[in-house]
Amino acid sequence: QVQLVESGGGLVQAGGSLRLSCAASGRTFSSITMGWARQAPGKEREFVAAITRSGGSTTYADSVKGRFTISRDNAKNTVYLQMNSLKPEDTAVYYCAKGSYYYLSRSVHEYDSWGQGTQVTVSS
Repeated sequence: QVQLVESGGGLVQAGGSLRLSCAASGRTFSSITMGWARQAPGKEREFVAAITRSGGSTTYADSVKGRFTISRDNAKNTVYLQMNSLKPEDTAVYYCAKGSYYYLSRSVHEYDSWGQGTQVTVSS
């Protein structure tokens, strides 16, 4: 079973950038789809981005498309989320997770083995 640890969150002004990292344990990292989701206070967890095993395909929520970029380094067992042009509405706890299936999914219900999350706060 894979274990995930997120890092890189923090406080940033609107328009700024952050890069989140998610380190995975285990030898199966290169064989699994990975995703990022976020949860703001009082709201349900929502899908943000996902990437296939090889990194060759990605998908994004409409709210972050063009601003966020997901990538992975299978040699380092790490997936990243580069976040640019941040907005106050991006404020949330960001989680990475393992895809339950091989295909890219935009449903948080098709991900498991969630990390503990990292807080991102964007001030206006």
